[in-house]
Amino acid sequence: MLAAPDMQDGMQDDRTATIAAALEARYRFIAETAMADVPICNPALTVAATGFRAWGGRAVGVVTTPWFMNLIAIPLPGTEIEPVAAGKSVRLNLPAGEVEFIVGELDGVGRVDSCSLFSPVFEFASMEEATEVAAEIIRTFFDMSALEPPPPPPPPPARPSRRDLLRGKLAARPEAVEP
Repeated sequence: MLAAPDMQDGMQDDRTATIAAALEARYRFIAETAMADVPICNPALTVAATGFRAWGGRAVGVVTTPWFMNLIAIPLPGTEIEPVAAGKSVRLNLPAGEVEFIVGELDGVGRVDSCSLFSPVFEFASMEEATEVAAEIIRTFFDMSALEPPPPPPPPPARPSRRDLLRGKLAARPEAVEP
C-alpha cells in the first residue's frame, strides 16, 4: 500500500533538497567511475536532480545523467513505505495520474523507485536542454489541471430528414458574398 499524501505534498522542502543533493552526489560518482567512457553516455550531459518535491511520503523528481533521465521517488525520512523487493514494480498516484516505478537500491541512498523517461539520452544536445525538459516533465506530472477531463467534442451537425429533402426544406445555405 502506498502512503497517503500529506499536508506538504507538492512542496519542496529541506528533506527533498537533501535527497536531491544525495542523488546528484551518488550519480556524479558513478558517472566519474563505473560509467566513465561508456559508449551509451552522452558527453554533453552531466548529473542533475530537478524539481524534487514531497508527494505521498516520498521525494519525487527527475534525475538526469549522461546515460538516462528518470522520474524518481524516494521515501522521505520517517515515512513508512511498504517494503518491496528490488526489481518489482510499484504504482504511485501523482496529480496527473498513476505512474509505475521499478524498485531499486542505490548505495549511499537506499531505496530508489525509478520510472525511465529517456535511456539513452542522445536526443539532448546540451545539459541546459535536458534540464529544461526535466523541469517540464515534473511540472506535467504535478499539473493539477491534468486531472480535469477534456471538454466534450462538439455535437455533429444535424442531418436533414429525408422528408425535408423531398419537400425542398434544406437547411439555409450561407450565401456567397461577392466583393
